[in-house]
Amino acid sequence: MDALDKIDKHILKLLQENALLSVKEIANTVGLSVTPTYERIKRMEKNGFIDKYVALVNREKVEKSLVVYCSVSLRDHSRNSLEVFNSSVGGIAEVMEIYYTSGGFDYMLKVVTKDMNTYQDFVVNKLAVIENIATVQSSFVLKEIKSETAIALE
Repeated sequence: MDALDKIDKHILKLLQENALLSVKEIANTVGLSVTPTYERIKRMEKNGFIDKYVALVNREKVEKSLVVYCSVSLRDHSRNSLEVFNSSVGGIAEVMEIYYTSGGFDYMLKVVTKDMNTYQDFVVNKLAVIENIATVQSSFVLKEIKSETAIALE
Protein backbone atom coordinates (compact mmCIF):
# COMPACT_ATOMS: atom_id res chain seq x y z
CA MET A 1 0.00 0.00 0.00
CA ASP A 2 1.86 3.05 -1.24
CA ALA A 3 -0.87 5.66 -1.47
CA LEU A 4 -3.83 6.66 0.61
CA ASP A 5 -7.18 7.28 -1.00
CA LYS A 6 -9.70 9.89 0.10
CA ILE A 7 -11.43 7.52 2.53
CA ASP A 8 -8.13 6.43 4.11
CA LYS A 9 -7.20 10.08 4.66
CA HIS A 10 -10.60 10.76 6.18
CA ILE A 11 -10.16 7.82 8.55
CA LEU A 12 -6.71 9.08 9.56
CA LYS A 13 -8.09 12.58 10.13
CA LEU A 14 -10.80 11.18 12.41
CA LEU A 15 -8.32 9.03 14.35
CA GLN A 16 -5.96 11.97 14.79
CA GLU A 17 -8.83 14.00 16.25
CA ASN A 18 -10.02 11.19 18.53
CA ALA A 19 -8.31 7.79 18.63
CA LEU A 20 -11.05 6.51 20.95
CA LEU A 21 -13.67 6.54 18.19
CA SER A 22 -15.10 3.10 17.60
CA VAL A 23 -14.79 1.48 14.20
CA LYS A 24 -18.57 1.77 13.94
CA GLU A 25 -18.44 5.54 14.54
CA ILE A 26 -15.69 5.93 11.96
CA ALA A 27 -17.55 3.74 9.46
CA ASN A 28 -20.70 5.83 9.84
CA THR A 29 -18.76 9.05 9.30
CA VAL A 30 -16.87 7.88 6.19
CA GLY A 31 -19.84 6.08 4.66
CA LEU A 32 -18.60 2.50 4.80
CA SER A 33 -19.71 -0.55 6.74
CA VAL A 34 -17.75 -1.68 9.79
CA THR A 35 -15.76 -4.52 8.19
CA PRO A 36 -14.12 -2.55 5.34
CA THR A 37 -13.41 0.32 7.74
CA TYR A 38 -11.76 -2.06 10.20
CA GLU A 39 -9.72 -3.63 7.37
CA ARG A 40 -8.55 -0.20 6.18
CA ILE A 41 -7.45 0.76 9.70
CA LYS A 42 -5.59 -2.54 10.17
CA ARG A 43 -3.94 -2.17 6.75
CA MET A 44 -2.78 1.37 7.60
CA GLU A 45 -1.42 0.13 10.94
CA LYS A 46 0.38 -2.78 9.27
CA ASN A 47 1.88 -0.53 6.58
CA GLY A 48 3.16 2.05 9.06
CA PHE A 49 0.76 4.91 8.34
CA ILE A 50 -0.36 4.69 11.98
CA ASP A 51 2.58 4.51 14.38
CA LYS A 52 0.71 4.28 17.68
CA TYR A 53 -2.27 5.50 19.67
CA VAL A 54 -1.64 7.84 22.60
CA ALA A 55 -3.37 10.05 25.16
CA LEU A 56 -2.27 13.70 25.08
CA VAL A 57 -1.72 14.80 28.67
CA ASN A 58 -2.34 18.37 29.83
CA ARG A 59 1.11 19.60 30.97
CA GLU A 60 -0.37 22.13 33.40
CA LYS A 61 -2.42 19.46 35.20
CA VAL A 62 0.67 17.29 35.78
CA GLU A 63 2.84 20.26 36.78
CA LYS A 64 5.12 20.23 33.73
CA SER A 65 4.44 23.72 32.45
CA LEU A 66 7.93 24.88 31.43
CA VAL A 67 8.77 24.15 27.79
CA VAL A 68 12.30 24.87 26.61
CA TYR A 69 13.85 24.45 23.18
CA CYS A 70 17.46 23.62 23.78
CA SER A 71 19.94 24.05 20.91
CA VAL A 72 23.07 21.92 21.25
CA SER A 73 26.36 21.93 19.35
CA LEU A 74 28.86 19.10 19.61
CA ARG A 75 32.65 19.31 19.43
CA ASP A 76 33.15 16.08 17.49
CA HIS A 77 30.84 14.91 14.70
CA SER A 78 32.10 11.39 14.14
CA ARG A 79 29.51 8.66 13.77
CA ASN A 80 30.37 7.22 17.18
CA SER A 81 30.09 10.62 18.87
CA LEU A 82 26.68 11.25 17.32
CA GLU A 83 25.45 7.81 18.36
CA VAL A 84 26.67 8.32 21.93
CA PHE A 85 24.93 11.69 22.13
CA ASN A 86 21.71 10.32 20.60
CA SER A 87 21.65 7.43 23.04
CA SER A 88 22.50 9.57 26.07
CA VAL A 89 20.00 12.36 25.44
CA GLY A 90 17.36 9.91 24.26
CA GLY A 91 17.34 8.31 27.69
CA ILE A 92 16.50 11.52 29.56
CA ALA A 93 12.84 11.68 30.57
CA GLU A 94 12.52 15.48 30.31
CA VAL A 95 13.56 15.39 26.65
CA MET A 96 10.35 15.04 24.64
CA GLU A 97 11.73 15.50 21.13
CA ILE A 98 15.19 15.36 19.54
CA TYR A 99 16.02 16.75 16.11
CA TYR A 100 19.37 16.49 14.34
CA THR A 101 19.51 19.77 12.44
CA SER A 102 21.50 21.82 9.98
CA GLY A 103 22.49 25.42 10.58
CA GLY A 104 24.10 26.96 13.64
CA PHE A 105 23.45 24.03 15.99
CA ASP A 106 23.62 20.27 15.64
CA TYR A 107 20.55 19.36 17.68
CA MET A 108 17.29 20.88 18.83
CA LEU A 109 15.75 19.35 21.95
CA LYS A 110 12.26 19.97 23.27
CA VAL A 111 12.49 19.78 27.05
CA VAL A 112 9.50 19.81 29.41
CA THR A 113 9.97 20.37 33.15
CA LYS A 114 8.08 21.70 36.16
CA ASP A 115 9.86 25.06 36.48
CA MET A 116 13.17 26.91 36.16
CA ASN A 117 14.69 25.06 39.12
CA THR A 118 13.99 21.66 37.61
CA TYR A 119 15.27 22.89 34.25
CA GLN A 120 18.51 24.05 35.87
CA ASP A 121 18.82 20.63 37.51
CA PHE A 122 18.25 19.01 34.11
CA VAL A 123 20.99 21.11 32.48
CA VAL A 124 23.55 20.70 35.27
CA ASN A 125 22.99 17.07 36.24
CA LYS A 126 21.72 15.42 33.06
CA LEU A 127 22.69 17.39 29.96
CA ALA A 128 26.06 18.89 30.93
CA VAL A 129 27.42 15.51 32.01
CA ILE A 130 27.12 14.17 28.45
CA GLU A 131 30.55 14.24 26.85
CA ASN A 132 31.27 16.14 23.64
CA ILE A 133 28.80 19.01 24.14
CA ALA A 134 30.37 22.28 22.99
CA THR A 135 27.47 24.72 23.43
CA VAL A 136 23.94 24.79 24.77
CA GLN A 137 21.49 27.61 24.13
CA SER A 138 18.06 27.59 25.76
CA SER A 139 14.93 29.30 24.43
CA PHE A 140 12.05 29.41 26.90
CA VAL A 141 8.48 29.25 25.65
CA LEU A 142 6.62 32.26 27.03
CA LYS A 143 3.26 31.43 25.47
CA GLU A 144 2.11 28.55 23.31
CA ILE A 145 0.25 29.98 20.33
CA LYS A 146 -0.44 26.77 18.40
CA SER A 147 0.24 23.15 19.16
CA GLU A 148 -1.07 20.50 16.81
CA THR A 149 -0.52 16.79 16.80
CA ALA A 150 -2.58 16.05 13.68
CA ILE A 151 -0.78 16.02 10.32
CA ALA A 152 -2.74 17.73 7.53
CA LEU A 153 -3.41 15.14 4.84
CA GLU A 154 -4.88 17.37 2.11
